[in-house]
Amino acid sequence: MADQVAAVCDELRKAVNVMMDAETSQIYRLEALKFCEEFKETNSLCVPCGLQLAKKDQPAVVRHFGLQILEHVIKFRWNNMQQQEKVHLKECAMQLLSDGTHSILEEESHIKDALSRITVEMIKREWPQHWPHMLKEMEDLTSQGEAQTELVMLILLRLAEDVITFQTLPTQRRRDIQQTLTQNMENIFSFLIAILQLNVEDYRKVKDIPGRELNARAHCRVAVATLNTLAGYIDWVSLVHITTGNCHLLEILCLLMAEPELQLEAVECLLIALSRKGKLEERKPFMLLFDDTAIRYILTAAQSADGLAICKKSPDSQVVEVVERGYIFLKRLCQVLCALGGQLCQLVGSDVEVEVPANLGKYMEALLAFTTHSSQFLKSSTLPTWGALFRHETLSKDPVVVQMAIQYARASMINLVKTGFPSRNNSPSCEYSRVDFDSDEDFNSFFHSFRAQQGEVLRIACRIVPLEAFQIAAEWLQFQITNPIDTGDTTSKNIGGLCSLLSPSVVQWDAMTVFMECVVSQIFKTLDEAKLPVDLSMELLQAVLNYDTKDPLILSCVLTNVSALFPFVTHRPQLLPQVLSKLFKAITFELDLESKAPRTRAVKNVRRHASSAIIKICRDYPQFILPSFDMFYTHVKKLFSNEAALTHMEKCSLMEALVLISNQVKDFDKQKAFLDELMGSVVAEWTSEEMRRVLWDPVAFLSFVGADQVVGEETKDTNAAGLNRGRLSFSLYAMLGVVKRARWPADLEEAKAGGFVVGYTPTGAPIYRNPCTAQFLVLLPNLLALIRTHNSLYLPENMTRLSETFCRAHEVMDAGKNVVLGLSHHLLDIYDSPVDKTNLERMQGFFTTLYENCFHVLGNAGLSLQQEFYTIERLSEEIAGSAFVSLDHVPDHRLRPIVRVFLRQLVISCPQDYYETVLCPLLGPLFAYMMQRLNVKWQIINQRTSMNEDEEEVICQESQVTQEMLEEQLARLLTREVMDLLTVSCICRKGPEPAANKEEMEEEEMMDSTQTPSTAQPTEELTELGKCLLKHENIYTSLLTLAFTSLSWKDTTNCHRTASIVCWTLLRQVVGGNLLPEAVTWFYTSVLRGLQVHGQHEVCNSTLSQLAMLIYENLRPRYKELRAVMVQIPNINVDALEQYDHRLLDPNAQKVGDKKRKDQFKKLIAGTVGKALCQQFRKEVHIRNLPSLFKKPKPDKDVLSSEALGLAALFSPKTDAL
Repeated sequence: MADQVAAVCDELRKAVNVMMDAETSQIYRLEALKFCEEFKETNSLCVPCGLQLAKKDQPAVVRHFGLQILEHVIKFRWNNMQQQEKVHLKECAMQLLSDGTHSILEEESHIKDALSRITVEMIKREWPQHWPHMLKEMEDLTSQGEAQTELVMLILLRLAEDVITFQTLPTQRRRDIQQTLTQNMENIFSFLIAILQLNVEDYRKVKDIPGRELNARAHCRVAVATLNTLAGYIDWVSLVHITTGNCHLLEILCLLMAEPELQLEAVECLLIALSRKGKLEERKPFMLLFDDTAIRYILTAAQSADGLAICKKSPDSQVVEVVERGYIFLKRLCQVLCALGGQLCQLVGSDVEVEVPANLGKYMEALLAFTTHSSQFLKSSTLPTWGALFRHETLSKDPVVVQMAIQYARASMINLVKTGFPSRNNSPSCEYSRVDFDSDEDFNSFFHSFRAQQGEVLRIACRIVPLEAFQIAAEWLQFQITNPIDTGDTTSKNIGGLCSLLSPSVVQWDAMTVFMECVVSQIFKTLDEAKLPVDLSMELLQAVLNYDTKDPLILSCVLTNVSALFPFVTHRPQLLPQVLSKLFKAITFELDLESKAPRTRAVKNVRRHASSAIIKICRDYPQFILPSFDMFYTHVKKLFSNEAALTHMEKCSLMEALVLISNQVKDFDKQKAFLDELMGSVVAEWTSEEMRRVLWDPVAFLSFVGADQVVGEETKDTNAAGLNRGRLSFSLYAMLGVVKRARWPADLEEAKAGGFVVGYTPTGAPIYRNPCTAQFLVLLPNLLALIRTHNSLYLPENMTRLSETFCRAHEVMDAGKNVVLGLSHHLLDIYDSPVDKTNLERMQGFFTTLYENCFHVLGNAGLSLQQEFYTIERLSEEIAGSAFVSLDHVPDHRLRPIVRVFLRQLVISCPQDYYETVLCPLLGPLFAYMMQRLNVKWQIINQRTSMNEDEEEVICQESQVTQEMLEEQLARLLTREVMDLLTVSCICRKGPEPAANKEEMEEEEMMDSTQTPSTAQPTEELTELGKCLLKHENIYTSLLTLAFTSLSWKDTTNCHRTASIVCWTLLRQVVGGNLLPEAVTWFYTSVLRGLQVHGQHEVCNSTLSQLAMLIYENLRPRYKELRAVMVQIPNINVDALEQYDHRLLDPNAQKVGDKKRKDQFKKLIAGTVGKALCQQFRKEVHIRNLPSLFKKPKPDKDVLSSEALGLAALFSPKTDAL
């Protein structure tokens, strides 16, 4: 036997060395791996060989493999082993722990890990019932030395992780072990703290003694392991153990923050403790950390750590670098302060009567120190805590917090400035950013959200100190105006002397502008009119209006400040002409009037900015602008007279602004006359014979826009075709502007007096008329014709008419692809370069915008015109005859605006009287069509993902893969938008959406001994439109088919939303009717199919199981066919099914609680749940339940009961008990 073991061990050693040798060929490595795996699976000599290979005289890789063999035996053979074999293996494992390792500093960490795993696997199978003295044995091991103590810590940590964190064992076993741990927790904590204190003490004694360095490192290693183990328990044990003895444990942790070798592990424990939720009463002791001593320790640690986080690269060099461990400690310490603030905000002002701590000022100074740190990450970490403090009802009124709000506002002046790019060296932040961010794009993306959060917190702070914050903003703005422009070393690539996005002046102006917007937005909400700083604001506005700059990036900021300060103008109307003059001047802003080069993005942005500012002012203060209407209109006409001065979009923005002001005339006839004048040329052009010919004929349309012409890049297609496209775009933008903005007065009396009310509905609601209706009705036929023509462009005969230059004109634009695929584009370089598109890009942009604007016009028409739109004769036929034509050829990215922009708005705006005449004829065919189209699309995607690897390799060119990803993502987005339309149409939402994260809650429920009800039946009801669709059997069938089929499409988001909100709400309406058995079976199997595809995701599993249970319990009594479906589920327990059915069908049967019933049903359908790819070939580990600790065990014919005599003593420390 010994010879046989030695021979096998020799072969295994060779195999392991072959596998681990870098020079080995792939074939030999695979053969060696196969040999080792087969040995573990089949050989009867696993235990002796494993023990032989695990001896400490073997090389580390061989020892590790020996320990792996032993772990494999325990995991997969334990249930079939004789009790003597189990005892022997347990004894050998304990012996390995005792003397099977080298000293603590020599031993490899992976060997220690493997040893601890073996012990934990045995504990999971036998403790506490068959190994009652396990904890005592572990305690005894710690007396044998540092190496053994560290191993015991690893075992206790891994046990907590497996049982509590990862929950990798059956419920009954988990409950047994958790409850036993909980019962012994006081002793476990005392034991851990004692070990920690002992080793810290010994470490401190010897660390500075020459020649005792190894000894000191050994004690330090044990202390680190103990802190790591404590971290694994602090997360879930009762808070009593953490706060016992006047927070003795937290005091130790605070003290350890002064030890550089232990501070990181100590602060992580402290962070976990302070992040705990629970009863407020139990958390009250945390306030001890606001005492002088604790605050002093935290402040001292922060100060010393800041010095340790940065060091010079060499003694002579001035260049510094971040020390990772020191920086991580700083991050954790910052999180500790934030967690402490969170506890403070929850405890102060609550029922547990906690006073505002005397040291609040010191605490906030510490928090402010992190907020003003060079690291952008640390700054951002403090924001939620500032927000909570400034929002807090009690704390926000405290003088310390009020004073700190001013300091926070001053700190924001620095924090809002965009510096710290990892590729640069112009700020101390850059060094930290190189650790935190992979690239400038990564940093840019972070800073975008960081600034948004800062703005939110700054606005809250401004509610506390509005005038002081405004004073800071005023000083900053005045400083920027008087400060000369500094372009830095990052000047624009094109025109000399201009700033780039990273120029010092631009980042300062940009930050100041954000600050000003935040402050002004709050000052009007917070202060009474009499207290507003009107004089100071007018002085500022005058300075801004007088400030003249030719730099587009700075001019953009200037315009934002004009917009921000505009609300004050309502108190001093004499400044209005100057404001409008400044904005009109910016609308026609040019860098070089002589140059024919395309405008840069920065210049375009200034013009767009000015247009938006004018629209915003006219939208928010139309009554104030009304007296200046004639001046405004004259200026606009003057601008319009110069063809080249404005782009089509800019013209339409000004038209929108005029319409917004004209709404204040509140006289139907005058408004209509004005709109007729404003839109006269557009209406004439749109309804002309030439335009009719173009819009009704795809061939003429393609020729008109130049898509059938071959154009060279050097000719830059600015010919007649380019002008024609401009004419079409302008007409549609103008239409959209008017339809979107023209309104009747909000006040009913004013509307009546102005001639806007034409009657009343039977319920007494007024029926209004919109001054733009007559115009819209004239424009509508050609608008519908354009949509129909556009859809026809995708017919094969029209696709062939596209010239070689424009053959890809209907594809998704590159920018659009990035949006769909969620890819970011580099934002830093694009402002300098001219917006110089290729002819193809211009054509793609034209088609995309034109098509979307058609649907924006139609979508807004329902909202603006209401009854006047929905009563248009044959409206549904006209829409179906245009928007729904040739849909088979229309690609997904063109279908999306029909659903999202038009139909969704059409449904939301539609008065109830027109559901039957307008919506039912449109939605019925649409949902039936989308069901068929999307189902085919998802089948193709599924086939693609299940192709075998050989085929995959043949087709895997990058462009094709990207195209497939794009198609799949478009299908996903279209699916969600169609299902959203269905939800908006049919489902009346009553509560918040179900949360996406139920895993923790469910698992905690399992551990909870009290009975909790299961998820209740969904409370959603049908909308009035849903009830209307229900009357049409074919439409309602389409809705049900679409909802239930979509459950098995590969989109988890859609599956979760549809299963939780839509399916049962729709089905419940028809459950009482005479459903065909085939239909009931189909609904039920659709849900089970969904479980097969998505069951691996906990969130989907939960909602689908709930849906399956609702269907089964409501329909099983009438449809025995459902039982036939159930018995086909793989591995179903037929007896359990019989029992479940009996309780369901027999009124006299004993009922069980909701939660238990839900768990039983989940077990019944478990065979349908699909596994994730990573789980599919995993070998199952089976851990048997032991006799219950806490309930009287039921008689059980189990293997264990037949071995009862020796089992109680099986793992007793004295083996002779057997």
